[in-house]
Amino acid sequence: CDTQMRTILDEVSPEEIRPAYKGVFRELQRGKVLEPMVFFEECYLLSLDGTGYFSSKKRSSDSCLTKVSKKTGEVTYHQQMLGAAIVHPDFKEVIPLAPEFIIKQDGQSKNDCERNAAKRFFKKIRKDHPRLPLIITEDSLSSNAPHIEKAKKYNLHYILGVKKGDHAFLFNQVEEAQKKGETTQFELVDEDNPEMLHRFLFLNQVPLNESNQNLSINFLEYWEITPTKTKHFSWVTDFTVTKDNVYKLMRGGRARWKIENETFNTLKN
Repeated sequence: CDTQMRTILDEVSPEEIRPAYKGVFRELQRGKVLEPMVFFEECYLLSLDGTGYFSSKKRSSDSCLTKVSKKTGEVTYHQQMLGAAIVHPDFKEVIPLAPEFIIKQDGQSKNDCERNAAKRFFKKIRKDHPRLPLIITEDSLSSNAPHIEKAKKYNLHYILGVKKGDHAFLFNQVEEAQKKGETTQFELVDEDNPEMLHRFLFLNQVPLNESNQNLSINFLEYWEITPTKTKHFSWVTDFTVTKDNVYKLMRGGRARWKIENETFNTLKN
């Protein structure tokens, strides 16, 4: 049963099961299962996100992260991992890759973090799959210069979420460009639902933030409008955004949620 399987695996280092992931991936390649999941520019879409899998106020190990309550001083011990899965907007199936664990590293007294785990993950994914063409898609926490530069170092494309509250300089630049007529804006009626409207705004080659103005990204903003609800999203990407590819890039950015639904929820429940 799954409980006994977890008991058996408790003593196993995560690195020892990496070959199992590679073995499954190799069989999928040989069986031509991966070919339909090519998403854009001959690349696969790789969704990344952190998730917790252990939390206790009583039990802990040397690798546990710690969180101290400001009100009571009570310590919570927890462990997390950076999960990764190849996803595609048109498929409910996902292909999980070996995760990187966000745990206190050997010899370290400070908590580990998702950003450090991503650095280790990029290095390992390129060791396991050196030539696999990938586009990473993540939430707005990853839209920072060090993370993007690290992705570029390992030849990884990206579609990363951004939020106005976290990226005020970027959104101000876009608003100024919009006033000058330098942005591209247009709308599309959904092919399958005439009551749904897709609204796009994009701007290429804009600085990510004030302290990293030498790092230019391409900005995409999107609204899904129906008679009862409007959904709003925004991303940055290294792909030049055009009217021909903006719909595709939007779908790639929204497919990030498959790491939550089809991956984490399925594997945990």
